[in-house]
Amino acid sequence: MKVAVLSPVAWRTPPRHYGPWEQVASNIAEGMVKKGVEVTLFATGDSLTAGKLESICEIGYEEDRSQDAKVLECLHISNLMENAGEFDLIHNNFDFLPLTYSGVIKTPVITTIHGFSSQRIIPVYKKYNATSHYVSISNADRSTELEYLATVYNGLDAKDFTFNADAEDYLLYFGRIHHDKGTAEAIEIAKKSGRKLLIAGIIQDANYYRERVEPFIDNEQIVYVGHAGPEKRQELLSKASTLLHPINFNEPFGMSVAESMLCGTPVIAFNKGSMPELIKHQETGFLVKNIDEAVEAVKQLNTIERNTCREWALAQFSSEKMVDDYYKLYQQILGL
Repeated sequence: MKVAVLSPVAWRTPPRHYGPWEQVASNIAEGMVKKGVEVTLFATGDSLTAGKLESICEIGYEEDRSQDAKVLECLHISNLMENAGEFDLIHNNFDFLPLTYSGVIKTPVITTIHGFSSQRIIPVYKKYNATSHYVSISNADRSTELEYLATVYNGLDAKDFTFNADAEDYLLYFGRIHHDKGTAEAIEIAKKSGRKLLIAGIIQDANYYRERVEPFIDNEQIVYVGHAGPEKRQELLSKASTLLHPINFNEPFGMSVAESMLCGTPVIAFNKGSMPELIKHQETGFLVKNIDEAVEAVKQLNTIERNTCREWALAQFSSEKMVDDYYKLYQQILGL
């Protein structure tokens, strides 16, 4: 089986710091290689893979802003599609634009929909409903206007997340600093709880950071540690007493939630989007409605068994499970 895995070209695949779509594309590609699939990863030139790498740029446009994002995206996608005949299957992890080529190639395309940036992009997906194969990353993130082959939860490499039975006495916010992700709400939860909060993540909204986050950073109770690469991420997540995830949008998945539980760290999240699918309430964390309920949940963290968090995450969100699920879909599409 020859499969092309199409990753975005915003960041390296796998990403150095941020890049959830790139991370999932990497985990799919490397998992398929282990299964004996002949994989070609279409990604940035500095990407890492055990398969074959194809690229039209050395580094991503988010890491070199002198490049034009749309130009790179068009060159990148066309590079794959003009060679589509070399593959039995194309696995698209790059949103809706590649679908516009799917009607002029014979190779079947399976598309993982990593979330809808806007409802305005759905007409493209609708146009190819009958000829494409769509996979959702949670049941919560499905559009009623689309037909789906399956839901496959994002999978993570468990060896990257070491279990820690003994937490330190701090709360953790881990994610991009943006209103959607609830950085300001995490600060308020920590202050009302009287607990130390570590904040890690890229500053995606500079105004939001200046107005809602920076004024509260005192480097004692509220500490911003910057963005965190894989090693720092593992350390922060595994030692935290909980991950605060007070999101202000219907999040399609939430990689940091699964990563946290793989370390044995429970999650306190606002009950939106996919959170009820990721978190077992009162077993691997708490699903809450607001800041006050989150503060109460902080007081109940000692009721959560950290090994239960790890076991749940291994069963639901490991890369092995994700790859197995996708491999079955590949076979189904190809009639194997």
